[in-house]
Amino acid sequence: MNDTDDKSHSTPRATVDATGEHAFGEALPSPGAPPMVVLAERKRFAERAQRLHQLAERLPAMADYLRFMASVVEAQHRVAMQTRPSLVDSAEVAIKHGVPPLAVDGLWRDMPWNEDLEALLGELDETIGEAQRAWFEALKSRSLAARRELVVAIFEGRALDAESMAMAPLVGAALQVAWTRQARMLPRPPGRPSESMRMLCPCCGSPAVASVIQIGMARSKVRYLHCGLCATEWYAERARCVQCGDSKTLDYCGLEDESGERALPVNAETCDNCHSYLKVMQREWEAGADPVADDLASLALDMMIADRDLARRAFNPLLVLGEPAVD
Repeated sequence: MNDTDDKSHSTPRATVDATGEHAFGEALPSPGAPPMVVLAERKRFAERAQRLHQLAERLPAMADYLRFMASVVEAQHRVAMQTRPSLVDSAEVAIKHGVPPLAVDGLWRDMPWNEDLEALLGELDETIGEAQRAWFEALKSRSLAARRELVVAIFEGRALDAESMAMAPLVGAALQVAWTRQARMLPRPPGRPSESMRMLCPCCGSPAVASVIQIGMARSKVRYLHCGLCATEWYAERARCVQCGDSKTLDYCGLEDESGERALPVNAETCDNCHSYLKVMQREWEAGADPVADDLASLALDMMIADRDLARRAFNPLLVLGEPAVD
């Protein structure tokens, strides 16, 4: 990650919550301490698309899927450059009171995600293959009311019918563009979430998609949770469950190739206390690891964990897991 593009905030102000107490009961950081919250950088989608192409070369069995998702993310990059009205006028007040300034519950009706969806559909129209053409055309003709129902279902994690499951990644891609654009308009990052909200993005209130062990002068070996919706990152302690805070029952598992070598820079951090797991992307192993792209590429890890009765707590708008709804 290029820290020169980040809207980061490393002064003590970023770690103080609305009550004036230090977040997580910690002392205020020194001026050289890693930032507690980092907003999305300009190249987020372009770098993610590049990573997906790299992963497609590495994983032949998933190559078609990963290349398709790369084309979607490349379209996201182009659409994200388009201008939309700002919705952050009251952000400073929300930040001051410890409220996510881009909270999904409050903004999803006003956020211009449908404009971004239309723009994405236009960008992808000539590149969509025959295998995706039927549901793609169905999404193009779907009414705004029906699209809104799908948005709510994505945010709430509802089971979807087969056609809606096919449409969901493009709708999720539009949501990512809309929220990431607005997050980059914020006057400053919000503070780190309170202890009870540690898993939720301080900008939009969405659950993290994964955690990332960072590299670089300012954040070397520091873990951040990454929002799959608005690409905000916020500090999290290592070797501590981000869901329940437990540190005694954690375990880690990853994927290996046929020769027994590590297949991806991804571990699943599992917790037997709250029976959940979240992936950890290790940029110490591979600098280009991306929490959203590598989450898609490591679906085999989710399948490996599926029989362990552990809940996946991640929110990746480009990914719908689980059984489709029964008509």
